[in-house]
Parts: sequence; C-alpha cells; structure tokens
Amino acid sequence: MSIALITGITGQDGYYLSKLLLEKGYQVHGTVRRSSTFNTSRIENLIAEYSPSGQLSLHYSDLLDSTSLNTLVSTIKPDEIYNLAAQSHVAVSFENPVFTTQTGTLGSIALLESIRTSDKEIKFYQASSSEMYGGASEISLNEDSLLDPKSPYAASKVFAHNITKIYRESYDLFCVNGILFNHESPQRGETFVTRKISRAVARISVGIQNKLTLGNLDASRDWGFAGDYVKGMWMMLQHHTPDDWVLATGETYTVKEFLEEAFSVVNLDWDKYVESSEKYYRPNEVNYLLGDSSKAQNELGWKPETSFKNLVKMMVESDMELAVKENVLINEGLLKPTWNNSK
Repeated sequence: MSIALITGITGQDGYYLSKLLLEKGYQVHGTVRRSSTFNTSRIENLIAEYSPSGQLSLHYSDLLDSTSLNTLVSTIKPDEIYNLAAQSHVAVSFENPVFTTQTGTLGSIALLESIRTSDKEIKFYQASSSEMYGGASEISLNEDSLLDPKSPYAASKVFAHNITKIYRESYDLFCVNGILFNHESPQRGETFVTRKISRAVARISVGIQNKLTLGNLDASRDWGFAGDYVKGMWMMLQHHTPDDWVLATGETYTVKEFLEEAFSVVNLDWDKYVESSEKYYRPNEVNYLLGDSSKAQNELGWKPETSFKNLVKMMVESDMELAVKENVLINEGLLKPTWNNSK
C-alpha cells in the first residue's frame, strides 16, 4: 500500500485529492493546524469511512514548524508528499502579507529539507498557481512563460515554485510543480468569487438574499473543476521523470460570463441582482489568465473532463440544496442570516 502525506487536507483540493488516493488504495495522512480543528467539515465523510480502518489519519502540524514536519515525515515514511497548504486567497494576502508569505515559502523548504535529509526517494508535489504569471497580456500561458506576480500570494508561490526546481536540480530529488489555473467546485471556500456567486444565486432563487456585490466583473479566468485537476497532480508523481506541468482548460471566461451562466441555471437575469463596487477590487488587479496544458495532455495523458457550463451548473445545484435548508431554518426561527444583502 502506497503512503501519501497531504498538507492542507481540509481544503478544497485536499478533499478531492485525498478522496482520489483513498479510492486508489493509498494510506493517506493529512496535516491539520490546531486552529483548523473545527474546519474539517469538507472531509468528515472521508474521516467516517476511512479513519476506523486506519487508512486515513490526521496529524496536528504546522508548516512554520520544521521540527514537527521532520518528525511527521520520519514517522509515517510517505512515498509521496503533496504540499497543498497555503493561505490561498489573493485578496487576503494583501491584508496579511507576512503570514501568507511565511506559509507559502517556509513550508515548502521545510518539506524539501526533510526529504533531502531523511529519504530522497520520496516524491514531492508543490502546488504552484497561475497567479504567478500576473496576467499582464492576453496570451496563452505555459511552463516557459514569464512569471510576474502581482500579489503577496503570487510572490510566495513563485518562491516555492523556484525552490522546488532548485532542490530537484541540486539534489536529484523527484520534485514537481503543478501550475494549476483556477479550479472550482462545490467544495470551494465561500470567500472565492465563484462560490460567492453560486451561493448568492441559490439564496436569491429561494428568496433569502436580495443582491450580490462583487468587484471586477471583467476579470477573465481559465476555470476548471478541482476534481479533474487533482488527477493531474497524481499523474505528475507517477511520471517517469520529474518536471513542471500546467493544468488548464484552455478556455477563459469573465466574471460577468460566470454570473450569466450561474443565474441562467435558476432562470434569473443576473443584471437585476448584481452590482460592482471598487471596494472589492484588488490593489493590483490580474485581468486575464488563460492556460495551455498541451504538455500535460501529451506527456501525462491528462485532460479536463468537465465543461465550464457543467461546472457552474454543478456548483449552483449543490448550493441550491444548502439554500433550501437555510430557508427552512430561517422560517422556523432557527437561523438568522449573516450574509450580506440578506432579506
């Protein structure tokens, strides 16, 4: 049985990756910060199914504590490490740049050092990001495109990306960078724009929200499904040679187009419910991101399987179930709406 260690297992990608690996028969270990003890809701079903047998184990650890990471790696002896943990919200990285930079950089070095000093056969996946490119021009971006970060989050990702390459080349380690363009799902955090939209659409549809206020509606992104992208992560570590790969759909849509598609699922006109405010603009906007995943498709056999239309529909329908439950609780006096523009 192969053993995998996943940092950031309680996040969106951690959920889909751990589910994939568990279904493949892996023994999965995940790190959880002590402050995340009440944030395991995404993986509760996996815990219930796989923890009793010992196939899934969670460990308290912190990316800023290299000693705890070294001890964990030495104890569980993983075959593969997936470093997904980070403060991953771009807007928040401007508000808390120190913490964002620390988690995004020190964790990767600590894990790479642990591999270098304990077991060089361990394979390592680093979660890089399309935000590293900066989106200054409307071109399709690949593994050789210029990195031009526009946020503390993106800058920290560039560092982790480069240090991973340095360790691969300097110490002959099996280290890869997965440069993932935006990937969404019903498990996406509710502070991300796509989930803000799907949650609001569902609540507006059942009558418990009036409107939705967003920032730049013209920002354009290459949006895929997270469940497809974690397959690519796994494929990278099964490849015979370590390298860097872009995962993307090769299509880009604006926030406005996402809104149109989402509201169409419930037969509503988005323009009647959505407004834009500069309050929600980033200090340094990234206007356009489009990825070229031809290398991953040719070398790994990976390809995106979920269309943009189906992704949006999946997210709205999932949040409709939540909104219906919320409506019942509100009507029974058991829930007081806390979201903005609630009725």
